[in-house]
Amino acid sequence: MTKDEFDLFFMRMALREAEKAASDGEVPTGCVIVEPAVVEPAHDGHPPVFDWNPSIARILGRAHNQTEGLCDATAHAEMLALSGAFSAKGDWRLSGTRLYVTKEPCPMCAGAIVLARPDSVLWGVSDPKRGGGSVFGIFNHPGVNHHPETSSGILEKESRAVLQRFFAARRGD
Repeated sequence: MTKDEFDLFFMRMALREAEKAASDGEVPTGCVIVEPAVVEPAHDGHPPVFDWNPSIARILGRAHNQTEGLCDATAHAEMLALSGAFSAKGDWRLSGTRLYVTKEPCPMCAGAIVLARPDSVLWGVSDPKRGGGSVFGIFNHPGVNHHPETSSGILEKESRAVLQRFFAARRGD
């Protein structure tokens, strides 16, 4: 399996989390944090070599928005998935991981993600009003100590459709 196929596999899992959020009346955002299997560890300045087989990757955290249900403004999918990943890994440093989220992280989540240090952050649909990466530039800001690789538009159409259905139903369209 290629890295792109690996990414699609886990973004689909994040979409299932977003659907759970929608069914709970929450803004439909889902997040999954994955640690791919390492074939060859980093050495002599070379990065590690990963096996892009999802069946041997380790899912460290997965969650969906629970802001309303938990009455907690910080209960975003990313924050909850990060907490699960810290516990699963036994460390607050998530190097060697990939974070998948259906909607671009907000500034709060982007800041937490930078502190957690995953290698990559991949999202479905960008947020042109409140995007932590595209609007506020948190992921590549020169003042932060970690700059994860970012990629947007992964299953963008499907991610957008989940959000549009949710908000159309709320408006009574």
